[in-house]
Amino acid sequence: MSNAELADLAAGGGPYRGKALFELVDRARLDDDAATRLDQLSRLPALREDRAFHLVSLAWAAIIGLLAAETPHARTSAYAAFEALDRADQVNLLAYLQTERIEEAHPRI
Repeated sequence: MSNAELADLAAGGGPYRGKALFELVDRARLDDDAATRLDQLSRLPALREDRAFHLVSLAWAAIIGLLAAETPHARTSAYAAFEALDRADQVNLLAYLQTERIEEAHPRI
């Protein structure tokens, strides 16, 4: 599937939403378009509310995936996506990542 098709699948909901998002995460290290789409997806209310487990939303998963990609474009996209979260979500994500600043987070997936 193309990045656009995966993003549409993730945005549209259904049982393959998470799988589509994680495929984009896998591509983000080598593909700036995939990273851009993850940034866009992280801003959708549906992904902010859809929990992968406990506090971790699919929006968080997108941001964590962008951080883990470690490319300049992916990191910049992750920072922008993080800033778009509400303050409580920012605080909780930083606690989950065990860091005080998003710029200091270097998760491995």
